Amino acid sequence: MAKVGARPRDVAATGITNQRETTIVWERESGKPVYNAIVWQDRRTAPLCKRLKDEGHEQLVRSKTGLLIDSYFSATKVAWILDNVDGAREKAEAGKLAFGTVDSWLIWNLTSGQKHVTDYTNASRTMLFNIVEGKWDEDLLRLFNVPASLMPEVVWSSEKIAEVTTTLGLGAVTIAGIAGDQQAALFGQLCINPGDAKNTYGTGCFLLQNIGNEFVQSQNRLVTTLACSLDKKLQYALEGSIFIGGAVVQWLRDNLGIIRHSADVQELAKTVDDTENVVFVPAFVGLGAPHWDPYASGLLIGINRNTKPGHIARASLESIALQVVDVVEAMDADSKQPFQELRVDGGAASNDLMMQFQSDLLRIPVIRPAAIETTALGAAYLAGLATGFWESPKEIWSKRHDDTRFEPRMDVERARKIRERWQDAVGRAKSWTKE
Repeated sequence: MAKVGARPRDVAATGITNQRETTIVWERESGKPVYNAIVWQDRRTAPLCKRLKDEGHEQLVRSKTGLLIDSYFSATKVAWILDNVDGAREKAEAGKLAFGTVDSWLIWNLTSGQKHVTDYTNASRTMLFNIVEGKWDEDLLRLFNVPASLMPEVVWSSEKIAEVTTTLGLGAVTIAGIAGDQQAALFGQLCINPGDAKNTYGTGCFLLQNIGNEFVQSQNRLVTTLACSLDKKLQYALEGSIFIGGAVVQWLRDNLGIIRHSADVQELAKTVDDTENVVFVPAFVGLGAPHWDPYASGLLIGINRNTKPGHIARASLESIALQVVDVVEAMDADSKQPFQELRVDGGAASNDLMMQFQSDLLRIPVIRPAAIETTALGAAYLAGLATGFWESPKEIWSKRHDDTRFEPRMDVERARKIRERWQDAVGRAKSWTKE
């Protein structure tokens, strides 16, 4: 979650971006949550999702939301809270509860409960919002047994929404930008034309490609989502969500203890020339796009008596890039417009070794901006455009600093063999857990 301020000339404004699938339900009267926020990696509703798919509901959900039925999204988590917290469903039916992702929760509190809103990009991630018609969908609310009274008003990503209440000590600051984290990063990279794409390397990895104003349903197990729109017309993007990206480095640090700081992973990986056939599939919470297997499990294979921490560190970094290649390949098949370059951002994008490996596998340039926290930039851009700090995205682009460019260098045959080993390992990791 990030909140970014921009101060356009004589107007103070803020843009808000957040983790889109974090689910919060709270009491309208007291403003207190009825249960802890449930984050996107939580898999407690996987059995419910399986039941809904077995009953044949997935095509209905996909045709309205662009999403696959998965516990990654908010709908089943809202239902879980209502069904498992004492008195929650009764309060919901009586109109006494509110639901939102973190942007809604922040704005509710920043306005002292005066505004219960979300923007189109966050709404599109709930599995309850019809992104073709641009509204909360009665069929979906009925399917997931979620009362319509819980839902926030939906607004555009770049417009003046409200002012922060002076009782919070922030003065009359205008809330003028709202976006889900990945849509904010897409806008922060100024991917505003069809075909433009970026990948964010954070805790997970999220690849989005702008596909314009026409809804397209993926044929390769990606999702279709809403992108930030400046002209108040629905704009779409294809997205591939990878659950474990930079989190694999945290695992090396916190669980294995082979590095002290996340930034140390690059130097450790450089102590070896390659992984010596060690492959790591970091399916700690199942696999996301394009596999969508909640029962996949983490797999470290190819180790022998000569395996050193450096091999595991290098395999960990390679696993992030290899997952991205799987998604790019699926997106190329959907869009029929193969990637010519990949714009990258997020904390893990600062790792030169991994960015070079990414370019080597994709066989295209990888472009890293000087400012890699583009999620925060996107929130600031949306607020600044709404309040007149910038005239247009063109003006913003003119102020962009020099990028770092990575070009493919690896032998094509070697890259092919690395991918083959990876695909073999992924196949072995799938469907490992059944509970």
